[in-house]
Amino acid sequence: MSGAERPDRLAPGHRVTVDDVRALVGPATPHFALQLRDRLARLIAGLPPDDPARAEGELGLARLERIAREGQAEGHVQEHEQPLPSLRLDGLRLEPREE
Repeated sequence: MSGAERPDRLAPGHRVTVDDVRALVGPATPHFALQLRDRLARLIAGLPPDDPARAEGELGLARLERIAREGQAEGHVQEHEQPLPSLRLDGLRLEPREE
């Protein structure tokens, strides 16, 4: 996963849609959430405040921040699985969250 955006989303004349936003946010995992957050922020930066894609994007930014900080608690967890520790920012260092 990189910070590069799909060329069709950056093409002149492309109108950012709610579907574009959902395509970025939907498959997010804690490992890639901050990269996706940055891509989404760039994608919606030029949209007016009342644009539906911008509103959806701002919700997506908050969700990606939460996933990056707290981990992902969605989906099926098998009986023997342990949750992955999330990371919290402490200055510039990343430290495991205390349980």
